[in-house]
Amino acid sequence: MTKAELIEEISKKTELPRRDVSDVVDHVLETIKGALTHGEKVALIPFGSFEVRKRKAREGRNPKTGEKLMIAARTVPAFHPGKDLRDAVNKGGKKK
Repeated sequence: MTKAELIEEISKKTELPRRDVSDVVDHVLETIKGALTHGEKVALIPFGSFEVRKRKAREGRNPKTGEKLMIAARTVPAFHPGKDLRDAVNKGGKKK
């Protein structure tokens, strides 16, 4: 699902104009990004939580040449799904 499809789906379900829904979605995403940028955790219970994790520097290899190189330490955003989301995905993902 793309952002545009998400906006369309919310607009249909809430009967709100797409432009208003688009503004709200944009603000939600910007707020989450801002919180993560400041090192804060964002918990959307029971959906899940976003957080920033630190990765240590490590040794890697250039896939073309096989040459060793150092990969710098960095911080990355991470998402941890909540129980309700995990359960919903597991129920929907089972094949008969």
